[in-house]
Amino acid sequence: MNTKTSDFIWKIADLLRGDYKQSEYGDVILPFTVLCRLDSVLKDTHDAVVAENKRIHYKNKAPFLTAISKHKFYNVSEFTFESLTSDSGLIRDNLIDYIKGFSENARTILESFDIYAQIDRLDKANLLFLVMQKFAGDVDLSPKAVSNNEMGYIFEDLIRRFSEMSNETAGEHFTPREVIRLMVSILFDPDMEHICEPFFMAKLYDPAVGTGGMLSAAIEYARELNEHAIIEVYGEEINEKTYAVCKSDTMIKGKGYENIYLGNSFTEDKLAGEQFHYMLCNPPFGVDWKKYENAIRSEHEEKGFDGRFGAGLPRVSDGSLLFLQQMISKMLPPEKGGSRIAIVFNGSPLFTGDAGSGESNIRKWIIERGFLEAIIALPDQLFYNTSIFTYIWVLTNRKTGIRKGKIQLINGISFFDRMRKALGNKRKILTVEHIEEITNIYANFVENEYSKIFD
Repeated sequence: MNTKTSDFIWKIADLLRGDYKQSEYGDVILPFTVLCRLDSVLKDTHDAVVAENKRIHYKNKAPFLTAISKHKFYNVSEFTFESLTSDSGLIRDNLIDYIKGFSENARTILESFDIYAQIDRLDKANLLFLVMQKFAGDVDLSPKAVSNNEMGYIFEDLIRRFSEMSNETAGEHFTPREVIRLMVSILFDPDMEHICEPFFMAKLYDPAVGTGGMLSAAIEYARELNEHAIIEVYGEEINEKTYAVCKSDTMIKGKGYENIYLGNSFTEDKLAGEQFHYMLCNPPFGVDWKKYENAIRSEHEEKGFDGRFGAGLPRVSDGSLLFLQQMISKMLPPEKGGSRIAIVFNGSPLFTGDAGSGESNIRKWIIERGFLEAIIALPDQLFYNTSIFTYIWVLTNRKTGIRKGKIQLINGISFFDRMRKALGNKRKILTVEHIEEITNIYANFVENEYSKIFD
């Protein structure tokens, strides 16, 4: 991870001390980081886009301007992030003019942060020019300095730090990239030959997409296997600011940002009726669904298995298994190639609920349908803001050969190295070698000290 850049951006928050609560720092730093990144990406083509915008008089200029910007977005304002700091007296008005010069897709993302209200507040506190000066002069977020993948790490690290500072971590556990890499490795392992074929294309979905880290890691891994592989990404996120980060990051990468939606995937499923080849998720751990109980319970009772939650409802205090049922409902039928799912849980979905309870009925239904392929126990202290043990569940509706009628349990809790310096609660890390070893244990499908196989 580009820790120097992340650390420096983090220190800009010191300017806000006294005028903002610690829990509010992220409301300023995140949108300005996104804004700085968008400006940096457009910098080389900015003048040409402005000139072309003045030259042409078509009603729909977007195709011409994006062709010049070489991205899915552009900015027609005369200002740049750097030039804005040349006049401290007009910084507020000029910055607003600059933001309104973005194409609608980029402007909408920035407005999701309530950025105009933040600009006004910073201006009244005489902080706007200072913040802009820091970002424009001291932070280099150009693609040459910070790759798209590194930018994803920076966003995730900032959100993690702000979440810890504001104590808004209940259930929200940002997935370490090495855990995602293991999940993707297991997800793709049976399909390696297929993924390496020319013209390989697949749809990938995350119902709690966060900043998009899982989608990015899957695309990255597929491209390592086959540089021509096409992974179409889809996701939904309930937190507006996290959604905006994901949307901006996906838009800069150039593909799939149209398929990232703001909303609650339980009560307003923006991808209803869609089906996917692969699905990944790290849902909130132990978060209740009381606010959405009426809608979810109605679907369960009225639609049964024609809806998403026919197998049962977990206790209201933990909605993890609702996410899994949501994903199962979006599986492609086996005759159309089927689907594979990897989802990371805490211990609750495994152990909570006596026979006849909602959790027990859901587990029974998953096992009887033959969906559960493997469960992998991970070490504790892998996540940034929780030290609990976690488990990767692997599901599919296209088991083949010796895996039919079988479930594999893998004990991976001894596979880790200790970190020299803890990051929050994260004191352990999975190395590349650990990921390869666990993936091989899964792929070999034989019993040993780490692997048990059951009917």
